[in-house]
Amino acid sequence: MQEPEEKKIALELLETEQAYVNRLHLLDQVFYTELMKEAKNGKTVPEEVVKMIFSNISSIYQFHAKFFLPELQKRMEDWSCNPRIGDVIQKLAPFLKMYGEYVKNFDKAVELITVWLEKSPPFQDLIADIQKRKVCANLTLQHHMLEPVQRIPRYELLLKDYVRKLPPESPDRDDAEKALEMIFMVAKHSNAAIVEMERLQKLWVVYQRLGLEDDIVDPSNELIKEGPIQKISTRNNSTSEKYLFLFNNMLLYCVPKVIQVGAEFQVHLRIDVDSMKVRELNDAQFPHTFLVSGKQRTLELQAR
Repeated sequence: MQEPEEKKIALELLETEQAYVNRLHLLDQVFYTELMKEAKNGKTVPEEVVKMIFSNISSIYQFHAKFFLPELQKRMEDWSCNPRIGDVIQKLAPFLKMYGEYVKNFDKAVELITVWLEKSPPFQDLIADIQKRKVCANLTLQHHMLEPVQRIPRYELLLKDYVRKLPPESPDRDDAEKALEMIFMVAKHSNAAIVEMERLQKLWVVYQRLGLEDDIVDPSNELIKEGPIQKISTRNNSTSEKYLFLFNNMLLYCVPKVIQVGAEFQVHLRIDVDSMKVRELNDAQFPHTFLVSGKQRTLELQAR
């Protein structure tokens, strides 16, 4: 007899979960444990660095190895009398939120590995030694670390497929649909974590270019636009190159530094968006000009 389609997908979920737990075991029990041991002996890199690279991989490994995989195995053994996995995945879904931390940390982790591979030959030797082992299948640590990042989208695809193949009268339909919705929300949560991380990263780069002025550095700010602008001097009818950063709450009027040590720009004026007014001008001599006025002063600027 042909196996029903939904059972094939459930079995695929189980098989990929087994392979995934092996990969997590390699990351947590081999790479992390051995690197941590050497770090404690002071031979490779600081312990803090190892912790930062692996983030919360131990919690992720424990959860899948001790809870999700056994539950799934048990369920597949009983499939003939209880053909369902929706409820098991519903139990799993809330725990997947802990992936947010791992995913958010991923780029930083890969960067740390690269830096320390160059900086510390003993670290490089130990990683090379582990990577040579059969269990690594000729793949690098970075490659193995990507697996948890890809796991939630994988659940989503398999479950979508599973729901599609379920017969309309299946006892698992309600639970499976609900489980899919929960996984979808977690995937969204994990993507939101990445977007937020990218936003903060860009913001930090901008703050560095501005010389990290205390009253400007705020993680809740949002950069909307930046670019060069000409400042018009009515006194001698000339223009000079300036630079604007527009945030959701303020406009920074800056001067490019000639000698770029540390910061790239010096902030000359900060105008709060709340009380800011912008008015276009019709100036034949200087086209594309406008006035920007704040509480303290008004600027006459010319765009390209």
